[in-house]
Amino acid sequence: MTTATPLREDAPAGPPSGRPAALTALLDSMRTNMRQYGMLVALLFIVVLFQIWTGGTLLLPNNVSNLIQQNGYILILAIGMMIVIIAGHIDLSVGSLVAFVGAMSAVMMVKQDMPWVLALALSLLIGAVAGAWQGFFIAYVGIPSFIVTLAGMLLFRGLTQIVLEGQSLAPFPEGFQNIAKGFIPEMGPYTQYHNPTLVLGALALVVLLYREVRDRRRESAYALEVVPKSLWIAKCVAIAAAVIAFTLTLASFHGVPVVMLIMCALLIGLGYVMRNAVIGRHVYALGGNKAAAKLSGVKDKRVVFLVFVNMGVLAALAGCVYAARLNAGTPQAGLNFELEAIAASFIGGASMSGGVGTVMGAVIGGLVLGVLNNGMSLVGIGTDYQQVIKGLVLLAAVGFDIWNKRKAGR
Repeated sequence: MTTATPLREDAPAGPPSGRPAALTALLDSMRTNMRQYGMLVALLFIVVLFQIWTGGTLLLPNNVSNLIQQNGYILILAIGMMIVIIAGHIDLSVGSLVAFVGAMSAVMMVKQDMPWVLALALSLLIGAVAGAWQGFFIAYVGIPSFIVTLAGMLLFRGLTQIVLEGQSLAPFPEGFQNIAKGFIPEMGPYTQYHNPTLVLGALALVVLLYREVRDRRRESAYALEVVPKSLWIAKCVAIAAAVIAFTLTLASFHGVPVVMLIMCALLIGLGYVMRNAVIGRHVYALGGNKAAAKLSGVKDKRVVFLVFVNMGVLAALAGCVYAARLNAGTPQAGLNFELEAIAASFIGGASMSGGVGTVMGAVIGGLVLGVLNNGMSLVGIGTDYQQVIKGLVLLAAVGFDIWNKRKAGR
């Protein structure tokens, strides 16, 4: 009869029995980035579900382009709202500000016969002034953002009615309409695909793969834990496949929509600011722990003021995009846009307590809502049921955030 050899107390702890080291590393990585991976998986699941449910209609090139143009203004608002929520605040006025800026742009172009480029610039300036006005009361007077932006929601909605006198103004110049409905022009020889889109897709692929290689080298240089090489290669292959598929889908129709270029510029620019710039780190610090941030020398009033100025500019940009898509300035524009932007932010990883979230997460959350809206419309689900489903998705996302925090605090 043999006896089991006792385990040595000083034996190194390995992965759980029967679990490969690669799988353990993957699970650890997923736990560390659970909100981000969770929303990406949810987005993929929703896309696959509606692709099957609609008989392949969802991912047709014309519908993908339409999906981007339909949700461009919501994604722009979601990016700004994410930054506001990271700072520990909220903005309820963005929907009304969208309507007001759209109304002002209509007055300038239709009634005043102003060139659309100048009207666009002045519209963004109006948004900046509106954001600065609200930011002043929040940051320097000390009125809670909920109250200030609630007042702004009523104020801008009323001003919209006054400016438009209760009627819609149209039409807009073609150049202005192209902000929301246009595509980048075709160039080069005939290839059955949109050549500039192929070039942009190739550049995006090179940049993304370069970042993956750079980040892995940095982690190795600082002796940080990195995922096994086989998993890293699989991740790079998945990124390449997704970029190539998306590029070919757009290139087989009219190419990249102009509004997508605007969103990409915002994603890259504001994403860099929030990750690398001092002001971005201060925003996270204020949202995470305002008292500690102030003791560390963060100028909290200035940071909050700039956050709302940024939100005002992005709301103005969204207002111009929405007006350009409608080809009219209308008093009913922007209804419930603030709720869509807030929902996209929380679905994309924002936390009620502030200090958590990414610009990319806001885009993912907006895409989740956009694909839900588009998919449910394609299969004939009524707007009443659509609201119920979106409400349940938002509740599930926030509930998952709370569950994740409790689990991490154990």
